[in-house]
Amino acid sequence: MEVGSSDQKTSSKREREEFHVAHKIPSGDTPYVRAKHAQLVQKDPEAAIVLFWKAINAGDRVDSALKDMAVVMKQLDRSEEAIEAVKSFRGLCSKQSQESLDNVLIDLYKKCGKVEEQIELLKRKLRQIYQGQIFNGKPTKTARSHGKKFQVSVKQETSRLLGNLGWAYMQKPNYMAAEVVYKKAQMIDPDANKACNLSLCLIKQGRHDEARTILDNVLGGKLPGSNDHKPRTRAEELLLEVRSRQPQPDFSDLLGHDIDDDFVKGIEKLMNEWAPSRSKRLPVFEEISSFRDQLTY
Repeated sequence: MEVGSSDQKTSSKREREEFHVAHKIPSGDTPYVRAKHAQLVQKDPEAAIVLFWKAINAGDRVDSALKDMAVVMKQLDRSEEAIEAVKSFRGLCSKQSQESLDNVLIDLYKKCGKVEEQIELLKRKLRQIYQGQIFNGKPTKTARSHGKKFQVSVKQETSRLLGNLGWAYMQKPNYMAAEVVYKKAQMIDPDANKACNLSLCLIKQGRHDEARTILDNVLGGKLPGSNDHKPRTRAEELLLEVRSRQPQPDFSDLLGHDIDDDFVKGIEKLMNEWAPSRSKRLPVFEEISSFRDQLTY
C-alpha cells in the first residue's frame, strides 16, 4: 500500500507539472498563479484582472502581474485603465522590467490613439539606446516574446522603434516626418513592411514615381520579407493606388511639423554610433541634419 501510495503521489505530481507546462502557467496557489489559471485555462479575463490586482497588492510577482493585467485589459478594451495602472504601479517593479513596461505602454497608447504620448515614449527609448541604457554598450540583448527568448541586435531594435515612430507620425498625419523616419529605419535594417509604409507616405505626398520604385522592389523580392503574404498583398494594393493616379493631396496639414531640434540632434548621434562605449563610428547612418530643410519649404 505504501509503495502504491507513493507511486500515485509521484504520478499525480508529474501530471500537475505537465499541466502547468502545457498551459504555460507557474505552479503553486498564489494570487498570480490563480490569475494565470483564470486567464489561460478558465478563459475568464474579468476574474483574471481581479486576481492580478490581488497579486500586485500582495507583492506576488508584481512585474509579471502588472504586465499581464495590462495585456488582458487591452483585450477587453480597457486600455485607458491599463495605462493608468502601469503608470501608477510601475514603481513597484524591478529596474529590469521597465523596458518591457514601456513596450506595453506603447501598445496601449497605439490602441487608444494617444499619438503624442506614443511619439514621446518612442523618442525616449531611442535616446536610451544611444545612451547605452538598453543594450549596455553591447551589440545584442535578450528579448522575450510568447514565452520564448531570442537575441535582438541594436540595428534591429533601432529600426523597429523608428518604424513605430514613423507609423505614429502617419497618424497625425505628418507624412513628411514619417517619410524621413522610415527612410532612416530602412537604412539600418530594411524590410518589406516598412517599405510599404514608406511608399504610402510618398503616395500621400503625390510622389507616385518614387512610391512605385519602392513597391517594385518589394514585389521583385529585393527586400527581407518580400515573399511574405501580408506585405506582398499590401504592396500590390498600393501599386494599384499609384496607377490610379489619385489627385494631389492637401499639404496644408504637413507644413507644421513637430520634430524638435533636440530630437534631431539625438538621432544624429544615434546614427553615428551604436552606444557611448563605442569609439569607432559606424558608416551605416547618414547625417539627418537636413530634417528641417526637408520639412519646411
